[in-house]
Amino acid sequence: MTSRRLLALVLGVLALTASPRAHEIGTTRVTITTSGSDYQVEIATDAGALAEKLSAIAGSSATTGSSNPEEIESRLRAADEIFRRRVVLRFDGQPASPAAVYVVMPSRDAGVPPVAMIRLSGSVPAGAKTLTWSYGWTFATYSLRVSSVADATPASFWLEGGDTSPAIPLAAARTPERWAETAQRYAILGFTHIVPHGLDHMLFVIGIFLLTRRPRAILWQVSAFTVAHSITLALSLYDVVSIAPAVVEPLIALSIAYVAIENLLLAELKPRRVALVFAFGLLHGLGFAGALRDVGLPRSSFATALVGFNVGVELGQVAVIAVAMLAVGWYSRREWYRQRIVVPVSAAIACVAIYWMVERIAM
Repeated sequence: MTSRRLLALVLGVLALTASPRAHEIGTTRVTITTSGSDYQVEIATDAGALAEKLSAIAGSSATTGSSNPEEIESRLRAADEIFRRRVVLRFDGQPASPAAVYVVMPSRDAGVPPVAMIRLSGSVPAGAKTLTWSYGWTFATYSLRVSSVADATPASFWLEGGDTSPAIPLAAARTPERWAETAQRYAILGFTHIVPHGLDHMLFVIGIFLLTRRPRAILWQVSAFTVAHSITLALSLYDVVSIAPAVVEPLIALSIAYVAIENLLLAELKPRRVALVFAFGLLHGLGFAGALRDVGLPRSSFATALVGFNVGVELGQVAVIAVAMLAVGWYSRREWYRQRIVVPVSAAIACVAIYWMVERIAM
C-alpha cells in the first residue's frame, strides 16, 4: 500500500469516527430522590443532542442544529410521548407513570451546549420495597445516584444507555461498597474513557508512539504524560485548579496537532519532547477532570475512586500502544517505515486535530 493510499484510508476512518466532543461520559446524569411517599427523578443531559434524537424518531421537519434554549425546550415538550418510551422507572417491577417537566438552560461556559433538566415526579406505591431504572436516550456511560430524605448519602451507579439498574432498596438507598469494588468500577470507567470514548486521547498516545522506535523513549513520554495528567486531575477535582472546558478542549486538540506535526518535522526524538508531553499531559488531566466533575466521586471513598480511574486511564493508554505495536511494530525497522507509516498517519492525525480545534473554538 502506498503512503498516499494509507493517508486516504486513515483520514477516512478518522472522519467517520471523529467528533468535536471529546468526553462523552458526564453529559448525562440522573438523580433519584425518594421521601417515603413521593419520588423525584432529575435527568440532566445535552439538550440539543436529545432533541435531535427525538426529532429523528418522530420524523419531524423541525429545524435541527439550533442552540436556542426556548426552541429546544418546545421541541422536547412536544416529543414527551416519544421520550417516555425509553425511560422506565419501576417499583417492585411495576412501571411508574410520572409527571414530567422540561427545562432547558443555556450553559455558563462558552462552547458547551445547553443543558436539559427533565424532572419526573410521582407517588411511591404503598409498600414498595425496591426500584429499578432504565434510560435509553444515551449511548454512553452515565451516572445514576439514588438517595432518600432519611439517608441523603446517595448510592452511585454507572450504567450504559439502555441498561437496567439493579434493584435498589427504598428503605436504605445507600448500599455499602467495598474499596476493591469501587476501585474496579472506576478503573473500568477510566479505561472506557480512553477506549473507545476518548478518540482524542488515543490519537495523542499514537502520536507519541510514532516518533521513536525505542521502547524506553516511549516509556519516558508515557510516564511524563501520566504524572502530568494525574496532577491536574487531582488538583481540579479538589477545586485547586479550575479552567473552563471552552479553553481546555481546543488546547487539547492543539496538543494533538503539535505532536503530530512535530513527527513530520523531526526524524529523531529530542529531549525537549518529554517536557512538552508533560505540559500537554497537564491539559489532558483537566479534560479527564471535566469528565468526572459533573458525575462526581463518592465522598466516602474519593481517593480510591480517583486512583482507580487513573489506573483505568493508564491501562487504556497501554492498550492503545500495544495495538499500535502489533499493527506496525513489525515494520518499524524497515527503511520505508517513516515514509509510509509515520508521515501519512501523523499527517492524518494533525488534520483531524486541527479540525477539532477550529470546531471547538467555534462551538
